[in-house]
Amino acid sequence: MSGLGGLNKSAQGVVVGLVQLQLPAVDTPAQLAAQTERICALVGKARRNLATMDLVVFPEYALHGLSMNTAPELMASIDGPEVAAFKAACIEHRIWGCFSIMEHNPHGNPYNSGLIIDDQGRLQLYYRKLHPWVPVEPWEPGNLGIPVCTGPRGVKLALIICHDGMFPEMAREAAYKGAEVILRTAGYTAPMRHAWRITNQANAFQNLAITASVCLSGSDGSFDSMGEGMFCNFDGSVITQGGGRPDEIITAELRPDLVREARAGWGVENNIYQLGHRGYVAVQGGARDCPYTFMHDLVAGRYRLPWEAQVQVTDGTGCGFAAPVRPYRGAEPLDSQEAA
Repeated sequence: MSGLGGLNKSAQGVVVGLVQLQLPAVDTPAQLAAQTERICALVGKARRNLATMDLVVFPEYALHGLSMNTAPELMASIDGPEVAAFKAACIEHRIWGCFSIMEHNPHGNPYNSGLIIDDQGRLQLYYRKLHPWVPVEPWEPGNLGIPVCTGPRGVKLALIICHDGMFPEMAREAAYKGAEVILRTAGYTAPMRHAWRITNQANAFQNLAITASVCLSGSDGSFDSMGEGMFCNFDGSVITQGGGRPDEIITAELRPDLVREARAGWGVENNIYQLGHRGYVAVQGGARDCPYTFMHDLVAGRYRLPWEAQVQVTDGTGCGFAAPVRPYRGAEPLDSQEAA
């Protein structure tokens, strides 16, 4: 299925490379600039590594490392020099790229953002992580929803980031909006290895989608990221999987045409269709209601667990962050860049 990692590319195939990037230590603007150059160099390595590659994917925190440092001088912006360098690398090496930045937010904590840039240097997808890994991460919750773009060779792509993938609703939303390949970038460390694997497989199977997921790898002297680049087919099986070797690029040929075929032709286990057409053998078109209490409550702003009063960790003070006093502002644009 993987076409020998993309060496043998079919007419319908899309070849993706997942970079198990060495976990960097970035504490100064000079280190930020050096890491930007390193990522761009690895874009070149990806192209030299495999001439058939259509898209190279870098993990979450590839640019900033895992320090959780929110110093303004270390934050990036969509129109800043780091993103400009990524765009130039994609043009130079004629390849699409998926990148991670911690994005300056003039109205609060920075965003944890992901970008997909095409081989002409154009920004095709811009996503802000909806579910920061609380209580460890300080990032502002995303406010751009889960966008989907048309990627190389016509594949429909979505991007979710790390902890996002632990919520089945995230992959479901991406697939509901048409994503055939769901990218998941992460900085996860070794304790998450089992959960990482099973959620990548479940997200694929439950949505008849291909998942392509990658973590940072190696150590920065404090943390140890696990690598674990993996591709899962739409039936939940693993196409190919990497280990923990830093800077290894895990590759596979993906077949979105077979995703489309399954979504159109499967009866048994076409779960994303059947969610909205319950029991269609018994009733015409299936039941089209929403029987899920949590969905109604979430929409109404009254989501509350039966054990909510017993939940002990509800802010980041245990990880050294001050308790927040600012409410979430929702999807309303916060600055002129978003409004544009």
